[in-house]
Amino acid sequence: MLSRKNKLLLLKLLSLFSVVRGYNILIIALAQYLASIYILSPNLPLRRVIFDVNLLFIVIASALTIASGYIINNFYDAEKDLINKPKKSMLDRLVSQRFKLTTYFILNFLAVFAASYVSFRAVFFFSAYIFGIWFYSHKLKKVPFVGNFVSATLAIAPFFAVFVYYKNFETVIFVHAIFLFLLILVREMIKDLENMKGDLAQNYKTIPIIYGAGVSKVCIAALISFTLVPSLLLITKFDVGLMNYYFMGCIALLILFLVLLLKSKIKKHYVWLHNILKFIIVAGVFSILLIDIDLVLNRIL
Repeated sequence: MLSRKNKLLLLKLLSLFSVVRGYNILIIALAQYLASIYILSPNLPLRRVIFDVNLLFIVIASALTIASGYIINNFYDAEKDLINKPKKSMLDRLVSQRFKLTTYFILNFLAVFAASYVSFRAVFFFSAYIFGIWFYSHKLKKVPFVGNFVSATLAIAPFFAVFVYYKNFETVIFVHAIFLFLLILVREMIKDLENMKGDLAQNYKTIPIIYGAGVSKVCIAALISFTLVPSLLLITKFDVGLMNYYFMGCIALLILFLVLLLKSKIKKHYVWLHNILKFIIVAGVFSILLIDIDLVLNRIL
């Protein structure tokens, strides 16, 4: 049996894991490696990619920066989250704000330190990334659409770091990036609909707060329509192997998403829409394997 002190320590560790959303970080790290293997460096030996120390430190720096980003975002949104996510907020509050800030600075220092192993450009990139996350959380988050756009941009920044490292500028990579960016942008706008109650209480100037849920839905529907374009291009114009089935499934889910969006009126409906987008994004990470199922086997030797 755990003592009361050990139970409290375990709860605090769970709280910190909840704050930094460790499950998201693990998915992003996996996505960076799969993208490196299958999309950004398909001609390099598998062993060379997996055991590339520079890539490892880029992934570590990304994970640390993202974790610190979640902490500072949680710090600024503490009052709003009490309204929008009361259960999660109670768990998050087991760790003090002071401890969160201390951890935030330590993680940022470690991220820059990890980047310094790669190059000075990596240090500059991650320093700018850290500042961008702080500026978004402190100021830009409350600006309608600009906050959504910046949030989506920051979300794909870890993939941009790997993209620059491999210097692969093929068109198919940009199409993949546009598809992911639009999905994340839609997710951010759905979150605004989902969190209207807390945003209104904390005077956040989001699109649904200023212009109404109807205008926000029209914007989301337009973005979903744009998202269908890269999906169709990746199916018809580029060789993505069996991953074309993933994009076909995405098109079907996005059409369903549009139908449900029109009927959505309460928070529960928006949570369902948010979960559909999360499923598409996470499934996309594992679907990278479908680009060439034999690729890993052929590159092991």
